[in-house]
Amino acid sequence: MSGAASQNGMPLTALKGVGPRLAERLAKLGLHCVEDLLFHLPTRYQDRTRVVPIASLAAGEPAVVEAEVVGMETVGRTRRSFLVRVSDGSGTLCLRFFHFGPQLQAALKTGTRLRIFGEVRPGLSGLEIIHPEYRALDEEDSGETALTPFYPSTEGLHQISLRKLTDEALKRLPLVPDWLPADIAAAHGFPDLHGALRLLHRPPPDVRLEQLADGQHPAQQRLAFEELIAHQLALRELRLRLQRQRAQPLAADGLRQRFLAALPFPLTAAQQRVITEIDADLAQPKPMLRLVQGDVGSGKTVVAAAAVLAALASGAQAAVMAPTELLAEQHLRSFTHWLQPLGIRVEWLTGRLKGKAREATLAALADGSAPLVVGTHALFQDEVSFADLALVVIDEQHRFGVHQRLRLREKGRAGEHCPHQLIMTATPIPRTLAMSAYADLDTSVIDELPPGRTPVQTVAISDARRAEVIERVRAACAAGRQAYWVCTLIDESEQLAAQAATDTAAALTEALAGLRVGLVHGRLRPADKEAVMAAFKAGELDLLVATTVIEVGVDVPNASLMIIENAERLGLAQLHQLRGRVGRGATASSCVLLYHPPLSEQGRARLAVLRESCDGFEIARRDLELRGPGEVLGTRQTGALALRVADLIRDENLLPAVQQAADRLLREAPQAAQALQRRWTGASERFGEV
Repeated sequence: MSGAASQNGMPLTALKGVGPRLAERLAKLGLHCVEDLLFHLPTRYQDRTRVVPIASLAAGEPAVVEAEVVGMETVGRTRRSFLVRVSDGSGTLCLRFFHFGPQLQAALKTGTRLRIFGEVRPGLSGLEIIHPEYRALDEEDSGETALTPFYPSTEGLHQISLRKLTDEALKRLPLVPDWLPADIAAAHGFPDLHGALRLLHRPPPDVRLEQLADGQHPAQQRLAFEELIAHQLALRELRLRLQRQRAQPLAADGLRQRFLAALPFPLTAAQQRVITEIDADLAQPKPMLRLVQGDVGSGKTVVAAAAVLAALASGAQAAVMAPTELLAEQHLRSFTHWLQPLGIRVEWLTGRLKGKAREATLAALADGSAPLVVGTHALFQDEVSFADLALVVIDEQHRFGVHQRLRLREKGRAGEHCPHQLIMTATPIPRTLAMSAYADLDTSVIDELPPGRTPVQTVAISDARRAEVIERVRAACAAGRQAYWVCTLIDESEQLAAQAATDTAAALTEALAGLRVGLVHGRLRPADKEAVMAAFKAGELDLLVATTVIEVGVDVPNASLMIIENAERLGLAQLHQLRGRVGRGATASSCVLLYHPPLSEQGRARLAVLRESCDGFEIARRDLELRGPGEVLGTRQTGALALRVADLIRDENLLPAVQQAADRLLREAPQAAQALQRRWTGASERFGEV
């Protein structure tokens, strides 16, 4: 929880023992007030309620012992240690401390009864525990009454300190307001907030540890439910805020009709439906915020071009942004091919554009003479300004950081006007995830592939059979087809990836004498890359060796075979994207996933999914199960979906009720809704504007 979320609570310095130094350490964990501490929940628990007689101890196992100090001594010359002998009548055990001082020695006097916890190890004179956790017992002490919690911590902050602080914070629990209506909690069998927090900080011994570990305890589910409501409310608030902003209404005219008439193919019904949905948004005086999901090859770029033409026909500017230079180049090629015959100039802006060419592009965008620009994250840079940016198209949105997208959006604020945003992804977002992560977006799905596309047969083969795979490439090319050979590396270094591709191309050129082999990777100059891709598309090359730069945007219908090396190293979405480069013509196509054994269990599961399905939505659902939402959405680097208790896969069943509860809170208790949102999401909600 951010500091912004906790300014109204009682400061942690009000708790016994919290001085400036400890407060500073707690702040590193985002803990500023008592409420923050109460919502800083344990990540695991140990059962320390069962006391073991010393005679029953076994080396290598953690144990709880209750015993009396019977002797002590300082031993060793070079590495001194303080030894404390304790006995419980059944046997004797040594406690060894390498860090000790007068305070420790005074606390462990002969005759003191201790409760001790630690891992038992064999020592020089029997069993011992090194640096155990311990506390003194008094006559009435009845032992531990709860499972022992372990909290997320930081350097210099011991678990014992966190437990003591939490004990103090729990005394203030009645001061923490419960914003969820009691009847909603009761309807789902959830405890009230105070009961849930008390149980999670100090669970009694009869609570099932497996249930806590799986996040299925009603106390955890209660907090997950509340957190998901807060997330939903934050996104809805952003949506309302966005709808209060003004945007320039855009309408397509004859320019769009001329574009569609010139296309060598008809639009699918799904493309036409999505364009109609986009047009309805663009016609409004408030900013569009629409996510278009479409599987590989479903024709999202044509839909984007139709939207761009609505902006240009209205006399405004549009920007198209892609995460890699190669994908941006593909968009540049497509947009230039389609729009140049209509008399529309398409500008290009990436980090590599330098000198006078860059200055000319920046000037044209600033004075409005350039209606359309295609580029990479270079479009975010401070020196880039627009005369009248009315539409931003972002491809593969989840691969950009939230902050970057926000900066591009703000470039379009001409006076009170914000640009419309069209977000495209070929990584289908499972419905569960879209309901939570993109609750502020309208969603369109292009759920139909153009006619003539053939399913791709996928096989996984060990790289020990590499020679067979090379012969398969020879046979495909001899039959007049073309093939891709994709090289991947764990290390994302472009230099290493380029080297791997270069070596592979040399080896394949030798092994496949007579075949024309091309090479493309991220370190080639754009003009050289363009020349190789053009030669492959024109059929002047039989085999294209490439890094994963060809993941998106390459369209060569005659290519019917793809080999992906080290396929076990890539995520499902990326493998599906790569596979989408073949099967674009009428010929039966194949994809060979070449893996290096032995495969991990997850690696085997991933490759099995690819063999079983060509459905992007099913693959995305399985990817979510295998890798989690942070990687699928690319939010690990953005923090946009940093859920602390809830889990989108585990808690999928809660989502319909979460939406109903959010509706009701907004309708009946807007102040409670606001407080709940602040508790869980803090000041992060502004990023949802993107």
